[in-house]
Amino acid sequence: MGSSPGGIDPDALQRVSLEVAGLCRLGVQVALVLGAGNIFRGADLVRVGMERVTADHIGMLATVMNALSLQDTLERNHLVVRVMSALGIDELCEPYRRRRAIRHLEKGRVVIFAAGTGNPFFTTDSAASLRAVEIEADLMIKATKVDGVYSADPTLDPSARRFSRLDFDEALSLKLSVMDATAIVMCRDNGMPLRVIDMNRAGALERSVMGEDEGTLLGVDPENPVQYALPPSRQDKRSPVAAD
Repeated sequence: MGSSPGGIDPDALQRVSLEVAGLCRLGVQVALVLGAGNIFRGADLVRVGMERVTADHIGMLATVMNALSLQDTLERNHLVVRVMSALGIDELCEPYRRRRAIRHLEKGRVVIFAAGTGNPFFTTDSAASLRAVEIEADLMIKATKVDGVYSADPTLDPSARRFSRLDFDEALSLKLSVMDATAIVMCRDNGMPLRVIDMNRAGALERSVMGEDEGTLLGVDPENPVQYALPPSRQDKRSPVAAD
């Protein structure tokens, strides 16, 4: 997590923690799913012969390392946090149980979902989509390093344009680098709004949750662009953040 040579960057952890704390102060229920690319990239080892299932299991364990690191930082910022793992690691974190996760959120605790879906061949993006649907979230946020979805890689193509809003089917047909197709279809088929944002932009999470024009919004009717926002009467709703 972050750019530190050790893989886990304390500055990045603190930055994310402060953003999450800001949401909690608004009364938003926050759940997170973390990737593990800062620690382990299984695709590199699969290319040189490692079995895919083994590589995926190692990646799941790496997400637990990130989750425990973020839990520690969040707790030092005076938040109550529970890590729930799709793999059985009872000495380190709770097993994932849907009803228990919802209960934690209702009590104002931040929940971090670790170990992906617990199954090989599924990405953490798919895990985030699945958990968002399971806990009946109002909004899924894909927190990444770019400020939305572009027509091409903006670092390689100066003419690439950023989409403000995008239909899920368009994202699939154009083969845009949003998330893997399984995750997008999960959101589409279950009516889960998705916003892609740059996590490095201060206040991006809060602006996204409050319905401001941040990053790229997928799957919401442009005629009703703030249907996922959290007005005062609904600030007890769940809003998972997929930080990858």
